[in-house]
Amino acid sequence: MAKKDPSEFTVEEKLKSLYQLQTILTEIDKIKILRGELPLEVKDLEDEIVGLGTRIENITNDIKKVRENVIGFKEEMEQAQRSIEKYTEDQNNVRNNREFDLLNKEIEYNKLVIEHDEKKINDARREEKQKNEELERAKTQLEERQKDLDLKRSELDEIVAETKAEEEKLREQARNLELNIEMRLLTSFKRIRKNSRNGLGIVYVERDACAGCFSKIPPQRQMDIRMRKKIIVCENCGRIMIDPELAGIKQEQPETPAPKRRSIRRKSAE
Repeated sequence: MAKKDPSEFTVEEKLKSLYQLQTILTEIDKIKILRGELPLEVKDLEDEIVGLGTRIENITNDIKKVRENVIGFKEEMEQAQRSIEKYTEDQNNVRNNREFDLLNKEIEYNKLVIEHDEKKINDARREEKQKNEELERAKTQLEERQKDLDLKRSELDEIVAETKAEEEKLREQARNLELNIEMRLLTSFKRIRKNSRNGLGIVYVERDACAGCFSKIPPQRQMDIRMRKKIIVCENCGRIMIDPELAGIKQEQPETPAPKRRSIRRKSAE
């Protein structure tokens, strides 16, 4: 027997298939909610760990550069000290005061170089100390974030393992149902679902209102929905409408108020 083309289904059959599909997709959404923010938290932790790794690398390079600068300052101080010793010795062999004064200026200059380099070395050592403290904090933070990531990954893997079989089963059911829905209607339904905050693409009438956006539905439109002769959408939110009976929803009937007892007025005796 040839398979019936989805476009040949009645409106009632189309609406029923759509609502069944919505029910299955809602169950899949619940599984995603069960996972909660864990996937995002895992991604954020991964990004933070990468950032901390880069930060640690930069701090390590800064410390290396500071140490190289200290070595350079020390070499410059040693060179200045050798110059001072040489110029001091040369002062013993000068021929006049002018040569003595020039050598003395060179000695004073090299003393200033040594003093300046000593200050630079002290500053560099303080900077290195700060960088080492910053490095230790970053390493500690990295270790803590790695523990958090391992824990979150473990929780996520556990939830995924528990729900994977159920989710795959539901997705298979959804794919089979989609084969019974004409493409134009299915595309429209998916678009509505995607743009809907609660993921509902088809909803029933509840208490004279749309169960998706809670906008009131006029009585005549409710009648059209119950007739199941054409696809009707909510004028406010655009969701496809289905009557509760077709959706298999039992709604509470409003209580009918008990009739008021009329009081009988007795005629007064004459």
